[in-house]
Amino acid sequence: MLVYENTVKEKGVLVKELGDSMFITFGDNAPETLKDYCYSIAIKPTKAKIKVGQRLIIDGSDYEIIAVGDIAEHNLVQLGHLTVNFSGDSNVLPGAIAVENKQCPVLEIGTVIRIEE
Repeated sequence: MLVYENTVKEKGVLVKELGDSMFITFGDNAPETLKDYCYSIAIKPTKAKIKVGQRLIIDGSDYEIIAVGDIAEHNLVQLGHLTVNFSGDSNVLPGAIAVENKQCPVLEIGTVIRIEE
């Protein structure tokens, strides 16, 4: 079952500065201080609650969600803002999700981000 789907619209010029273990999305309303570090997406609702055990799928690469911060889904739906951590560490900030320890994929304009049950 599809929980969420979105497509990268823009790529901040400093996204690589965050390293290769995380990425950040934001809607068009990203603060100027963060915009260069984020991937821009449309603000869209989820079709179900985001929870542990679901799959994050990025252009066909599959990652198990191991932790969901308390306000991660709220921020995603309201602001398009989500931090995705690929370290495998289940201790996440409130606005983040963590997936299993795998290499963070390269996101480009047109990359499809999905969450599935």
